[in-house]
Amino acid sequence: MNKNIARLAVTAGLTAALSFGGVMAPVTMAFAEDAPATTNIITINNIGDNQDASFKAYQIFKATVTDKTEGKIAQNIEWTNTELGNKVINAIEDWSRHNASSVVTNLPKNPTAQDVAEFLMANAGGPIAGPANGAIKGTRVATGNVLYAVANVVKNETPTASGIPAGQPWSATAGSGYYLFVTDENSLNAAKKNTGTSPIFALVGGGAVTVTEKTSIPTVEKKILDASKVAGGDITGETDWVDAADSQVGQEVNYRLTGTIADNYDSYDTYSYKFKDQLTDGLDYIKGSISVYALNNGEYTEINPTSYDVDAPSESNQRVLTVNFIGTNGLKSATAKNGGTLTINANTIIVVFYKAKLNAKAVIAGANNKLEGNPNTVTLEYSNNPMVAGTGTSAPDTVVDYTYGLKINKVDLGTEKALQGAKFTIAAGDTTNGGENSANVKYVKSDGTLSDSKVELSMDPNGVLTLTGLDAGVYTVTETSAPGGYTKVEPFTFEIKPTMNAIDPNAGLTALSGKLDVKNQSDKVIAGLTDKKAGDNRLTAQDGSDKVTDGYFNITVGDTKQVGLPLTGLNGVTFTWIAGGAVLCIGVAHLIRSRKQAEESEQE
Repeated sequence: MNKNIARLAVTAGLTAALSFGGVMAPVTMAFAEDAPATTNIITINNIGDNQDASFKAYQIFKATVTDKTEGKIAQNIEWTNTELGNKVINAIEDWSRHNASSVVTNLPKNPTAQDVAEFLMANAGGPIAGPANGAIKGTRVATGNVLYAVANVVKNETPTASGIPAGQPWSATAGSGYYLFVTDENSLNAAKKNTGTSPIFALVGGGAVTVTEKTSIPTVEKKILDASKVAGGDITGETDWVDAADSQVGQEVNYRLTGTIADNYDSYDTYSYKFKDQLTDGLDYIKGSISVYALNNGEYTEINPTSYDVDAPSESNQRVLTVNFIGTNGLKSATAKNGGTLTINANTIIVVFYKAKLNAKAVIAGANNKLEGNPNTVTLEYSNNPMVAGTGTSAPDTVVDYTYGLKINKVDLGTEKALQGAKFTIAAGDTTNGGENSANVKYVKSDGTLSDSKVELSMDPNGVLTLTGLDAGVYTVTETSAPGGYTKVEPFTFEIKPTMNAIDPNAGLTALSGKLDVKNQSDKVIAGLTDKKAGDNRLTAQDGSDKVTDGYFNITVGDTKQVGLPLTGLNGVTFTWIAGGAVLCIGVAHLIRSRKQAEESEQE
């Protein structure tokens, strides 16, 4: 009698420890005279973001289950079927051989279902067992645990039931006993942000019970580093990562991808992990710029490039940049660069850094009267079921890079008609106070990129200079050469001023304006287009034309024509000057001769 009580107590401890995914409840002794309840109801809830997943059930042990104040207890434990029992025993014996040093009690020869239950109770400790107060509620079954070995063999059997809906009571028509629940792989969709649970072992019978699947949904985040905020060479130390920024065409821009790992990572033998970053036509990946790190508690460890494969964006792959862990066991095979120690677990964040730059195809903010930018979106593809092969896809995350356009319109100040032939330099920054000779000044080229040396830009046949791909900030416009017969204007500045919510990609660019400083020549340089009212030798802008149209700020510059007025009667005037000069000379000579004669008379 005492032996049977002890065995029942062990079994009660087993069911308490393994039910509800690893919560250790107080051990309660069971007595044969306690009458069991007949309800065999269990409800399995999804985690919040995993609403589509359903479950499979496998009955391992049959048992009589009774509810007690201290928890559920099981009696009369036996195998659901002998064939399944033999497979479980073989799996346990194989596990024991590989973990001989850590086995607490050995499985006896020709074990019964009761013996196996006692063995599991004794050896399913570590990540499964816990203190009597249930402080580690929600622990996941790791691949090295004996329960994982059991689940791995049971999952290949015909399930007791499939497609068990989440959140709804399920009645175990096969009767009370000890069950394994895993995610039904048919309920997982590779295109959705879902994932499978770690094995759930639960005692079904007595009163209804509720458990929650043991998993989490990996997430991915993308950020862009405003080029003006880059402080040094160590990109991992930068903190000014945002969701929206602006940059110059051709300027290298840093991007960061961060991915989390499912919290049941230890339940996977192999873990697929792939970043998929969709670039627009206006964004070019800089080949060889990728570096990948494992981030643990604020410390970065660089991952060996041999651990992952990089597929650069191209037309053939729809301009998708992929970073895929390629080892035998996926992410679990990754190693540290230079032979260091690499730690990857459920709390690790995988970080990818790379560089890209806007090209001539980049969308100009304000085009089509929309504050559009150049978005690029990343998703994460990951193993989504520890019990079978399969992948899921995270929710996407997007950042936006903006760039701007400028048109300089050249007209005759008097007629306000377009002029050809002018040339300009456009310097980044305000150089009107002598800064144009600074070695740090950069000049805008015709394609929007920047040059270290001066670049003269010419108007098109319509008298318009069009520039795309400009960054936000101040630019100095200098007319270096006026059309023939015209006087050029003095240098002036123009500032592109976006209003942007940089930490909310759903907001991004909210307004766009420009600020023109014409340096006391407002009659010759205006923000906008001329009203075409000629004859007053001054420019007046059309109402509203100072706003961005078709993505370009408009500035109009009026040059003054150099005019030589005609002088009628020029020959007569010339003769008068000649005659007057002759008379003056004769008068002077006569005066000198008179004075000389007077002096001679006085001497006599």
